[in-house]
Amino acid sequence: MSHEDATHGPAPLGAVDPEPMHRAVDALAAALHEYVKSAVGVRAEFGASEADEDPRILALEDRIGHLNAGLFDSLHDVLGMHPDLTSSVWEPDEDDEAELETHEHPAGAEPFYLGFLVTAKGGDATIGGVIDLLDSAGEGVAAQLGDGGYEVVEWAASRGEAASFDGFEDDDEDGHHEHGGGGR
Repeated sequence: MSHEDATHGPAPLGAVDPEPMHRAVDALAAALHEYVKSAVGVRAEFGASEADEDPRILALEDRIGHLNAGLFDSLHDVLGMHPDLTSSVWEPDEDDEAELETHEHPAGAEPFYLGFLVTAKGGDATIGGVIDLLDSAGEGVAAQLGDGGYEVVEWAASRGEAASFDGFEDDDEDGHHEHGGGGR
């Protein structure tokens, strides 16, 4: 995966044959359909935790991961783009949105940030996988803070900018954060 060729340059690309990229999408879609069919069958035989560890399911998950990496490589090699195709994003339901709008932070709560500037250096590494790693690490840190006598009111893993928490703003250039009010 070279970043020295024309696909990564500032000029628009000329004619591009999209067919190899469509073939990669079709192969991934077929594997996802096979996964659904197998998951339904395995789940009919076993409980949820056993189904999660069923060798047929694990093999399909591995295959899907490789096909997704192949799609990434196809898009990257032809277009020079770094697509984020593996992130899962859930929209809050109406009850969660109402709770967020009325949420107030406890007095004395302060946000803390830990930032990383990351690039994929080859192999199976993708930028899209970073958020999964940070999310997993965040769960562990939140648990450690709780065990250490702290209350973690909110936590988030984010990409691009530090996660914002209602009522908190970054007011000075030193990165010191000040409480901006108590929520909406």
